[in-house]
Amino acid sequence: MMLIKQYLDSTYLKTAPQAGLSGGENTEVAKKLIQEAIDNDFKLIMIRPDVVRMARTMIDEAKSEVLVGTVIDFPEGNSSVEEKLKEAQQAIDEGADELDFVIDYTAFKNGDFQKPKQEVLECTKLGLDHHKAVKWIIETAALNPMQIVQISALIKNIIIANFDEDVYEKVFVKSSTGFYKTDDGKPNGATVEGIRLMIENAFPLPVKASGGVRSLEEAEQMIKLGVKRIGTSSAKIIVDGGTSKSNY
Repeated sequence: MMLIKQYLDSTYLKTAPQAGLSGGENTEVAKKLIQEAIDNDFKLIMIRPDVVRMARTMIDEAKSEVLVGTVIDFPEGNSSVEEKLKEAQQAIDEGADELDFVIDYTAFKNGDFQKPKQEVLECTKLGLDHHKAVKWIIETAALNPMQIVQISALIKNIIIANFDEDVYEKVFVKSSTGFYKTDDGKPNGATVEGIRLMIENAFPLPVKASGGVRSLEEAEQMIKLGVKRIGTSSAKIIVDGGTSKSNY
């Protein structure tokens, strides 16, 4: 079971209004999950930027090796490159170890490849210059299979052209925010088909499956496909061998 824990990014990204809670109550939920990640030795706790400082303090005080991850330009990904860089720098300053950026998948879908290329180059450079892992969320539920192939390859090609081979393992392509609204109840998280396309076209970059992984069996299936990380709000349930009812 130790093996599975080291793949899990335990995730809580709801704002207070999304969770139907007060600000204080929502902070308490995040705090509880940070403690759970420490107690269970998960790979990482993935929280919103405003919780990074608290997570860093709790983990340091516990002398834990759990990593602190946060999301940048979440969940739409359509802010300017400058805004992305500013948000990322603040997260770095407050103690984040890993930065999960939402790529501007809307610009990409509209045929504007220049903006996604620029943000992948500049934001990845910022993260790597500070020795942080960087993940690019492509929002597979918003893309068709050909677009998943193309955007995974775009990210890979920018990294290969601009960075040394020894950092490839620190730049991930990630499936989903978990907040995209799909039609007809279609999955908005990681699917086997989408992950296969990402792994084939992002290689040698690692892939993170996020959203939709709710049981130990599904987690093991994703690991067998080749993912290096799994983002889930059900990390404890997965480790305990249960099945979560969560939508992320």
